[in-house]
Amino acid sequence: MDQTAAFQISVLASGSSGNSLYIESEKKKILVDAGLSGKKITSLLQEIGKTPEELDAIFVTHEHRDHIHGVGVLARKYKLDIYANEKTWQAMDPLIGIVPTEQKCHFEMGKVLTFGDIDIESFGVSHDAAAPQFYRFHKANRSFVILTDTGYCSDYLRGLLKGADAYLMESNHDLEMLRMGAYPWNLKQRILGDYGHLSNEDGALVAADVLTDQTKRIYLGHLSRENNMKELAHLTMEGILREQGFAVGQAFEIYDTDPNQASELFSI
Repeated sequence: MDQTAAFQISVLASGSSGNSLYIESEKKKILVDAGLSGKKITSLLQEIGKTPEELDAIFVTHEHRDHIHGVGVLARKYKLDIYANEKTWQAMDPLIGIVPTEQKCHFEMGKVLTFGDIDIESFGVSHDAAAPQFYRFHKANRSFVILTDTGYCSDYLRGLLKGADAYLMESNHDLEMLRMGAYPWNLKQRILGDYGHLSNEDGALVAADVLTDQTKRIYLGHLSRENNMKELAHLTMEGILREQGFAVGQAFEIYDTDPNQASELFSI
């Protein structure tokens, strides 16, 4: 690892079919969510030159399958600690199989946990899960934010997340593709509601409120297979940020993510 960097990060997978992110500091190696099979996550880690044996823990955001599918398998096989809040544990426990009690760690919403050389800040989001929470990772005056799986982002939350070095920001759906698509009306309403997912436009407007001169990277995450395209998400984010006066491609870069291929490791 680059000794001048606070973190190295890879978005292993992001999308409606499964989500997982790898983050490494000098002392710790972490997964945030494991929403694919243990075998697939092992393969994605190999793409960036890492192995599950190196991991220290899994931090879970919420109990939906596309975030926890491989959590139990990986925890059992590699004796990994799992961190989640109490309500998420209650919802997740029956879904991931037996995990030894000593590997079940509680990390409540709105708290900061010091994990080795990383301070991890948890914050609640607006999503239809038991108690969904995401994370901001802090080290050496640098930070990285994960914000997906939310239908609404309050002014308070925008203030809390302002000025990170890099973001994984939700760009779940294109509004017209969703409205004209084959999903049943009740599912469309769920996605469009305050407890659903941010559209390309909504994600871009959140980004416009949280970016500062500190920010160098935005990754577009949790794209719907049926109701979005990478090109649309990217063009919407870039277009809205340019309209707001941001120097896209100069001050910072926008990056795509993939549901089946790990992004290259990057340092902040």
